[in-house]
Amino acid sequence: MAQSGKSKYEDLQRIMESAQRLGIEVGEEEAMQWLTSMAAYKGSSQISMDTRAGVFGHNITMLDFSDKDLDYFKRVGKIVEFDDIPGQVETALALSGSSAQSKIQSYPGDCDYFERINIIAPSREEACGILAKIMREKALATLQGPNFQLIEVKFGEHPRDMVIDGREVRAGSPISWHPGEIKAGKIDGFTKEGETVEIKWDEIKLNPGWCKLDWVVADSVRKQLANASNMLDVTWESPDGEITPLDGFLDPYFQEVYLDVASVPIFSKLAQHVSSDALDDYVSALEREVYKYLTKDINYGKVAKRMYNIFRLTGKYEEAAFLRELFDEPATILYQIWSLIRTIDDAYIPGSSITNEQMVASTDNLIIEVIRALEGDEETEIVKHLLHLRTALAQPEARDQLTAEAEAARARVINIVNNFFYERLVSMPTIRGYMDEVQSHKT
Repeated sequence: MAQSGKSKYEDLQRIMESAQRLGIEVGEEEAMQWLTSMAAYKGSSQISMDTRAGVFGHNITMLDFSDKDLDYFKRVGKIVEFDDIPGQVETALALSGSSAQSKIQSYPGDCDYFERINIIAPSREEACGILAKIMREKALATLQGPNFQLIEVKFGEHPRDMVIDGREVRAGSPISWHPGEIKAGKIDGFTKEGETVEIKWDEIKLNPGWCKLDWVVADSVRKQLANASNMLDVTWESPDGEITPLDGFLDPYFQEVYLDVASVPIFSKLAQHVSSDALDDYVSALEREVYKYLTKDINYGKVAKRMYNIFRLTGKYEEAAFLRELFDEPATILYQIWSLIRTIDDAYIPGSSITNEQMVASTDNLIIEVIRALEGDEETEIVKHLLHLRTALAQPEARDQLTAEAEAARARVINIVNNFFYERLVSMPTIRGYMDEVQSHKT
């Protein structure tokens, strides 16, 4: 049943009261429009298309998408996207995460992409072989360019417990491939007992697992670096038309904005095979992440983002609308800064095509944004670390110093971000109650 006008007005009043107590600005008319639209879409799984912008996605997702930066996202998309191969590989590229919520998240941390890749082949083994081939070819073709640098590819699962570059890895965990290893087509490691182990790209292809590619990209217009990732959801289409996810799970489409209307046919074909329990499974997965970020890897910014997606999909519109306003607060730019400090550190690798000038310019922008967002001791401490980071960038031999300064700055920034979000999340009794309930259960 649609929410009544009176009920929506009462929700809005409660949101306004909570926001005013915390000094949060709320656009009353826009908030009311959002509440009205959400009530109309309740329970709907329909897709909306923006014919002017040439994009489409779930009704609820499209409410949060702005095409203001669409040209930028499409430019980066040309780097990360896979090509169709007629009769063999079909693709549909989408924005996901905060990039797909650009109307409410003015300061997204990364350029997050999601791509559906459907491989038409006589057998699963051949489909896995095709995936291994196109992923390696994609990685090698985009190792570096004038404005991008490949950082890592996730492909396959470790066949046994072992040690790689001094890190212990568990059997079954995703394999991280760095550029040199992708070129060589193998990773060298050893067991705790000292036995040499060689992982070959072509030998782990039948169990591709979690497939993801990460780059650092340099935006020449904004003078800023960003992490660009492409998460793949790969399916095999058999000769009889049956669709099978290669990792055993077909992802739902509750947080994706597809960048080309020409992708509608492949999207529609795959969407038919999404489980009828997809919404419940998606919410459960988000709740597990909320639990993790509340109890283990403490990060209230990530808690807020995941709760927003849970609330807007489960009818808790008052709470979702309150969270929606938080993401546009000036202080939340620190969340972006936290992410971008890591991006600068990632880009600082031998032979990177991301220049020192680009990294320095990005660091200068971060310093300016910190000065705008903060004052007093917090501003002084973070700027000090960023200035040390800037100095280390000019000294190729100071890699350890750069990483240390980056981590120190990130730790201080995330502490401020955590305090900002925590104070506001617990100010609304229903949100605090939800957090307490999640923390009390090991989901």
